[in-house]
Amino acid sequence: MNLNINKPIVFFDIEATGLNVLRDRIVQIALIKLVPGKDEPEELEMMINPGIPISQEAIDVHGITPEMLRNKPTFQQVGQKLFDFIGEADLAGYNSDRFDIPMLMEEFARMGLEFDVNKRHTLDVQKIFYMMEPRTLKAAYKLYCDKELVGAHDAMADVRATLDVLKGQLIKYNGVDHVDGDGFVTKEPITNDIPTLSSFTRNSNMVDATQRMKYDGNGTVVFNFGKYVGQPVAKTLYEDKQYYNWILDKEFSAQVKQIVKKLVKEYEKSLANPS
Repeated sequence: MNLNINKPIVFFDIEATGLNVLRDRIVQIALIKLVPGKDEPEELEMMINPGIPISQEAIDVHGITPEMLRNKPTFQQVGQKLFDFIGEADLAGYNSDRFDIPMLMEEFARMGLEFDVNKRHTLDVQKIFYMMEPRTLKAAYKLYCDKELVGAHDAMADVRATLDVLKGQLIKYNGVDHVDGDGFVTKEPITNDIPTLSSFTRNSNMVDATQRMKYDGNGTVVFNFGKYVGQPVAKTLYEDKQYYNWILDKEFSAQVKQIVKKLVKEYEKSLANPS
């Protein structure tokens, strides 16, 4: 099936040093350009030396190490070629609105190239998936129980449906391995055991429910927001008491405040009693 297009469109994907579109850098980019009237697409792929460290979390996902990029060109050296390849084309990707496009814009901006997305159409294929496959309780009830949910948004009807959905999931996924988007396999995680299910569904990288803090590759609790993003929480708040008090005074969750108090206290003890 050919796409019905009346101007060029570039599908592209980026691998990067991390997930922060402002601070991280591109390490690999692949582009496919479709042009009206041309049967064969144009393709371009590059490995790029980012000039900054690659986070361990990113390496675990894409497998691109600093050694693989040591002799590759920098974005400064290849940016103009990428800019010219895209030209005035529309843009498409998967999760591209939130990640790939803004990161590419930042890279071009560092070169002094203005990459204007307002004059082109952008298409995030992930959004089509999410919009056409709703993730509601009603949809889950239909999928796993093959029934229509009557009385949706009545609390008791919803909680009964939730229990039925779980039972349906236990049946449907019995003996099924989970393979995530990066190819990592979890052997038969959907079992009739609450601790196992809890462990499987919990985001182990996040420390609190509001995702203000997370674990880095070394297991250290770091900030997931603000001016200290990526910095260790305990050490940072011990040294910046004003920021520590700001967190305690502002509308952060009780869980966040409880955790930061505990971390700072433990850090103070470690300084007083070095091992």
